[in-house]
Amino acid sequence: MRNALRGLLIVAAAATVVTVGMMTLAGQAPAGRGAQAPAGRGTAAPRPAAGAHPDLNGIWQAMNTANYDIQEHMARPAMALRPGPYGPVPAAAVLALGAVGSVPGGPGVVEGNEIPYKPEALAKKKQNLENWLTLDPEIKCYLPGVPRANYMPYPFQIFQSDKAIFFAYEYAGAVRNIYLKDPGPAPTDSWMGQSVGHWEGDTLVIDVKGFNEDSWFDRAGNFHSDALHVVERWRKTSPDVMLYEATIEDPKVFTRPWKMSFPLYRHVEKNARIDEFKCVEFVEELLYGQYRKKPLPK
Repeated sequence: MRNALRGLLIVAAAATVVTVGMMTLAGQAPAGRGAQAPAGRGTAAPRPAAGAHPDLNGIWQAMNTANYDIQEHMARPAMALRPGPYGPVPAAAVLALGAVGSVPGGPGVVEGNEIPYKPEALAKKKQNLENWLTLDPEIKCYLPGVPRANYMPYPFQIFQSDKAIFFAYEYAGAVRNIYLKDPGPAPTDSWMGQSVGHWEGDTLVIDVKGFNEDSWFDRAGNFHSDALHVVERWRKTSPDVMLYEATIEDPKVFTRPWKMSFPLYRHVEKNARIDEFKCVEFVEELLYGQYRKKPLPK
């Protein structure tokens, strides 16, 4: 009786997660809800059969500064800068943030540290950086896209069984259902694209297409078009470490494919979990405050 009840609970939890996934395809996560992570809160996710494939279940997180800039970068006073008497200083809009608004340096995650932009695309990338405060979709809590979702400073959870793989991200309640049988072309372009996975030995390979053109790779303005094609490779190198590689192809923006790679670390704390990060609510005043009958003072 207990086993039957436990099975029903797991099925119900899985159905809830898939329903949440369908709700977030439009861009922003619905207000009042973040990614739920039953497996991080005491309910065990279904496990792959012993000896079938590496077990990727768990809560994972990147430990790098790629969300600021996927290329090598030095620390600087802020993302938004203006000329100062002795060098760049924070723009007026972010000046009050002080050190909290500064940018930490990092070695980057792009192999060879070169992104092969076409000349006109490189000009747009520079324009994006100059107008970061108004253009970066992260500021408005839009879904992060792929591969950015995997190196934002928030954990994500992988649910894996023999017949299904599902990713739940803390940021904005983003989710990905990894099809293990190709359903054909994506019915519509979306922020997170359509993911089709298969195993090559011990490596999970995920082919992602069907993106819109609205997400960025980072806060530095690196961008793509709706022709983006990402091939991800997920390979465990030890029980709690996984090597992530992504090959990026976009003939509208880049002259050739290029790659990024970095390690992911599994959270091993006893209380590890995916919390809610309902940032849609956090940006309501930014996006809609001007439409109040009596707008708040700036």
